[in-house]
Amino acid sequence: MKPPLRLKQQTDRHALVDTIPFTLPVASHGSSALIAGFSIDAGAAASLLPGDEVHPLRVWGQRAALLVTVVDYRFTNIGRYIEFSIAIACTHGARPAPAFAPALPLAQRLYGTGQYVLDLPVSTEVSVKGGKGIWGMPKHQANLDFVTSSWTASSQYDLDGQLCVRIEVDRPHFELLPVSMGTSNYCAFRGMLMKSNIYFRGRAGFKMPLTRSARLQIGEHPRVQALKALDITERPLFCGFFPETRGVLDDHLESWFLSYETAPSAAGEGMESVVGLGRSEDWLAPPHDRALAEPGVEVANA
Repeated sequence: MKPPLRLKQQTDRHALVDTIPFTLPVASHGSSALIAGFSIDAGAAASLLPGDEVHPLRVWGQRAALLVTVVDYRFTNIGRYIEFSIAIACTHGARPAPAFAPALPLAQRLYGTGQYVLDLPVSTEVSVKGGKGIWGMPKHQANLDFVTSSWTASSQYDLDGQLCVRIEVDRPHFELLPVSMGTSNYCAFRGMLMKSNIYFRGRAGFKMPLTRSARLQIGEHPRVQALKALDITERPLFCGFFPETRGVLDDHLESWFLSYETAPSAAGEGMESVVGLGRSEDWLAPPHDRALAEPGVEVANA
């Protein structure tokens, strides 16, 4: 999936949305990122997806994929921040798609392949205001870090003084593989399913699949307890590290009413969760992460 020509034609034009000024396109550069995918139970994953038209992407049999992606956004339209994405690989349509087929590049549009974002903590208030208010992403401010060394890259997500999720990946020896791709993010907001696209390119390295190259820890905070029912495998399907990426977030988005067989009792978060937010770029205190005290590490700072 390539970015539309429209985004390139917008270069150096200006927008003002929800009091946030943007110099278009909405882009980032100089960002480091880590990513890991883990096998999960498809039935349990389906129970976390809203409505009737978002389905887990099955990698084989009744196994789906949990995707954990953490980005240290160093240069963006709204300043520097960390974003910790927890998502389920998914398809969009009236019926579930065949196993694995939607992951193939030529089939992605046919099956509406993407990821349904379960949780998306970020470092700054302005990122919550823009990401949730404009694109419907489930952003909220949390205690985050992004720590790199010669051998590993890690990030920890704390909330209310408790561990939510920690991810650590082993850095590959070779991190020069050129990568250029786009993906669709599906999110629930205001009782609707929101779809937005992001395009990125950079160089990366990946570890061998199904090795002990990534370590995922789920804490005891109530916000993440549903993840424990997913039967997450210890060994990742894949994991990788991007020393530097460039990305563009599409200014176009789609939305559909979420529908159910019976009348829902609540629509989840709505505009009341963003109307009072400001544009602060201040970060919360870092999490209680043991990696921060290790010698020779590089730590992302506001």
